[in-house]
Amino acid sequence: MAARLVKRCTCLLREAALLAPAVSPVGRLRLARVAHKTLTSSATSPSSHFPGSLSELVEREQVFTPYPERQEVDHLIEKAARPEELLDLLGGGHCLHQNHAALILIRLSRLLSEKPGDKASLVRDARFQQLLHLVNSQITTVWHGTLVKLLRSLYALALPAGSKELQSVEQEVRWRMRRLKYKHLAFLAESSTTYMQERESRELLAELLVHLERRWAEIEDGRTVVAMMMKVGHLSESLMNRLEDKHVLNRAQSTTVPHLCNMLLAFARLNFRPEREDQFFSLVREKLGSELAGLDPALQVDVVWALCVLQQVREAELRAVLRPEFHTQFLGGESPKDQSIFQKLLHINATAQLEHPEYTSPLLPVSALVPRLSALDKKVTPLQKELQETLKGLLGSSDRGSFMVATQYGWVLDAEVLLDADSQFLPLRDFVAPHLAPPSGSQPLPPGAKRLAFLRWEFPNFNSRSKDLLGRFVLARRHVLAAGFLVVDVPYYEWLELKSEWQKGAYLKDKIRKAVAEELAK
Repeated sequence: MAARLVKRCTCLLREAALLAPAVSPVGRLRLARVAHKTLTSSATSPSSHFPGSLSELVEREQVFTPYPERQEVDHLIEKAARPEELLDLLGGGHCLHQNHAALILIRLSRLLSEKPGDKASLVRDARFQQLLHLVNSQITTVWHGTLVKLLRSLYALALPAGSKELQSVEQEVRWRMRRLKYKHLAFLAESSTTYMQERESRELLAELLVHLERRWAEIEDGRTVVAMMMKVGHLSESLMNRLEDKHVLNRAQSTTVPHLCNMLLAFARLNFRPEREDQFFSLVREKLGSELAGLDPALQVDVVWALCVLQQVREAELRAVLRPEFHTQFLGGESPKDQSIFQKLLHINATAQLEHPEYTSPLLPVSALVPRLSALDKKVTPLQKELQETLKGLLGSSDRGSFMVATQYGWVLDAEVLLDADSQFLPLRDFVAPHLAPPSGSQPLPPGAKRLAFLRWEFPNFNSRSKDLLGRFVLARRHVLAAGFLVVDVPYYEWLELKSEWQKGAYLKDKIRKAVAEELAK
């Protein structure tokens, strides 16, 4: 009995020693006092209850606070304006507790986000390596909130995939996943899922999705619902369904207009339609009707574009962003953001022209529809290159097809061909082409002729782990069909199965025959 008691006491004191860095000097004395008191009382009263662990004892006695008092070094970390100031803290004689090294790395990441060119030199700095080593040695004592921010920061600092410090933090997050609050899981989903996919941290991402799905009932605010839909909804259909149950509709009553806008954008990105679709969009119009014009101009475009994707846009909403006094501010923009907004205006304009025949004006000016060079200035993918080469072999003559055709609708066709009534290729030149900007050609198509558009769908165009296109590309396909084309879809997962040039040619011929047959069957 005495031997067992001594063994239990030894374990108790060992746990106290392990927790010592997080305990103030007074706390350590009280821990020792409590341990001594427990030993004495247990020895004198065999029937007394001995706590199962130190954490239970500490919770009862409230012997220490979980967070140390703020020190001067905390202030220095927050106010640092240069990476050098942070690295100097390592050798400045400061007393760093277990969170300080992690906080320094988090602050470094924020500073370097403004100067990405400095990342490479930082990684080679001996002090940075010392900092990583220090964090790695203290990782089990870093607080939950700091831990998830630390992982995001290490991803942002672009550490090598084989970095043992990065792997150590990832492993620690996995071990703590059950104990993390939902807000911590949501933070990881918002800030780190893209990095996890790029770095192929599949196990961590899979565990995160599992916990987000299992604990979805812990979500307490509409913002988190929207954020989860936008960031990871496309990665898990079951999570998306649970988030909708969490309805979306009931929370929308108390959701702010900016959050409601984000919800719309999330739905549009995924081409997702809530179960009670009519009620939801009635509520959207009720909330946005009087406030749309007061939103930030870029957000107004985003909202109307989302309604176009979801086939819920109305004439009043089209007019709101296509009127000259509104859209002129985006016509000459050169920044990536301005160009992205203008691209969405092109899609809205195309929706008005192609899907709302009763709509007449206003529309974007003809001069604005001319494709910019940036629309075609993109890196050629392996699928794109192989598709072009195979199709050129089928056509036999360069005048029978056009490649990378930039339309006035804001979409680029991978290829365009004409077929006569007997499904033979026709030369494109001189035939009227109303989809170009400005429209070209004067000769009408021969009777029975058909215009075909080849659309290549790469892996990022789909909802993850599915064969469903994201909303943006569903809209593109709708517009191309509405413009009078037969669509030949070339998804990456079908093309990858083709091993020989003969198979690829036969595949495209079969796709063309099916597109024509479907049109004739209508």
